[in-house]
Amino acid sequence: MKFPSIYLASRSPRRRELLLQMGVKFSVINPDVDESILSDELPIDYVCRIARAKAKAGKQLLLDGDKSLVLAADTAVIFENKILGKPTSEIDAAQMLERLSGKTHQVLTAVTLENSEHSETVVSTNEVRFAVLSERDIEWYLRTNEGMDKAGGYAVQGQAALFIEHIEGSYSGIMGLPIRETGQLLLNLGK
Repeated sequence: MKFPSIYLASRSPRRRELLLQMGVKFSVINPDVDESILSDELPIDYVCRIARAKAKAGKQLLLDGDKSLVLAADTAVIFENKILGKPTSEIDAAQMLERLSGKTHQVLTAVTLENSEHSETVVSTNEVRFAVLSERDIEWYLRTNEGMDKAGGYAVQGQAALFIEHIEGSYSGIMGLPIRETGQLLLNLGK
């Protein structure tokens, strides 16, 4: 498949890796977006709002009249209908892992593609079940420092894979950019 060249409005190295895997040519731009959760905001509304805001802010970084496509995404880990953001401390990360231990949670990733006339957003909804984690498991994982900048306090593509018993949905969506949905957006809007 031939995809159009785009601007990626993201600092995520995982999103870059996934676009390279797809064969998409891109340049990275780094818009600044407030990712605060609004009171009473549903998780799906949150990820869609943030992905759209990143795409819009990315588009504003381009020169006036630039018709380039801007792709942005946002991922959230949801447990018991609450968004687990990036841990603010090691204690916060440990508490997140304790809550996820032995349970199933959702990972939502919204992807927005914007051109000068149109913006389209899709959402990938996935489920992840963790094994029961011992205190020792959690202490070991915290020492890797891997999950400190990740939603939910873990990285599915990293050493936390040792904790995962079952995934339902898109592995790449859990990583932060669902390949199938992103490819469809690029083919549909990038014509």
